[in-house]
Amino acid sequence: MKGIVLAGGVGSRLRPFTYSGAKQLVPVANTPVLHFPVRQLVEAGITEIALVVGETESQIRAAMGDGTTFGARFTYVRQPAPLGIAHAAGMCRDFVGGDSFVLYLGDNVLIGGVTGFVQAFRQSGAAASVVLKEVADPRAFGVAVIQGERLVGVVEKPAEPPSNLAVIGVYAFRPPVFDVIAHQSPSARGELEIADAINGLLDRGLRVDTSVTTEHWIDTGKMEDILAANRTVLDTFAAHIDPSATVSASTVEGMVRVGPGALLDACTVRGPVVIGAGARLSRCAIGPYTAIGDGCEITDSTLANTILMEQSVVRSSPGVRDSMIGRFALVAGAPAGACLTLGDHSRFEAGG
Repeated sequence: MKGIVLAGGVGSRLRPFTYSGAKQLVPVANTPVLHFPVRQLVEAGITEIALVVGETESQIRAAMGDGTTFGARFTYVRQPAPLGIAHAAGMCRDFVGGDSFVLYLGDNVLIGGVTGFVQAFRQSGAAASVVLKEVADPRAFGVAVIQGERLVGVVEKPAEPPSNLAVIGVYAFRPPVFDVIAHQSPSARGELEIADAINGLLDRGLRVDTSVTTEHWIDTGKMEDILAANRTVLDTFAAHIDPSATVSASTVEGMVRVGPGALLDACTVRGPVVIGAGARLSRCAIGPYTAIGDGCEITDSTLANTILMEQSVVRSSPGVRDSMIGRFALVAGAPAGACLTLGDHSRFEAGG
């Protein structure tokens, strides 16, 4: 069985972070989002993985390599334009060959992994299987049409949803799907829709199974989604302070992970919090639900429910919260209650 992970979207809803970087490399709990689907596929025994890339191909290649560090082997497939999920899958026909495969959207975080889903599909005779999740408002998703316990169709973003079961971006297919994709026509938005591919299999009388997950799932398309994913992932961590880290005159409570070579001096840290390698914190209050990237420097500041990406500096900022601050950024003098959205290499300096 093989894997396909989509990593080609430009991430317009995540600007300013995606002006300078691929959206799939935005960090959640100090880990690029793209690592989560890749690691979960490897955990499920799938090590031959195609990464479908677009205009940020060079960044994805530089960050992910050939797959060795993940225990996998990557094949890069370039999608010439964002022409739909089914189009991206169809481009991998030669890579897949006669195997079955799991298709995973690279900007999704599904807590708990996909091992059970993969095992069930391997043992089934179904042409496909899709992961579903109950959502409060399914109108923004592809929505499952269920009769009894059987999937009979998928409706894309319906005004009147036939169920509250959303298709969340994890699929398994056998090779017949490629013939269906080859005969698809673009939708009104000019894309080959994965919902149409699933419906095409059903129209041919082929079985499509479903798996309803109760795990946390987040589509990291917007800043608030990234912060929610950060909270969810931090809640799964165990506390650990690297032996090479220095913690002096500080109070550390709850789930706190401190990376190699980090320094905490006269700080209060209330987990869940992760602090990256080489970060230097002095006279700070950090947490909860905060991720501090590698090499950051924070002095005389307070951060909560915040992602601070690597090599950034925060000084004299007494109440930063609900914020995302990019790489190599500088924040100085942010007032109490400041909610910041700053891209890479940005500066926020308050006078006074």
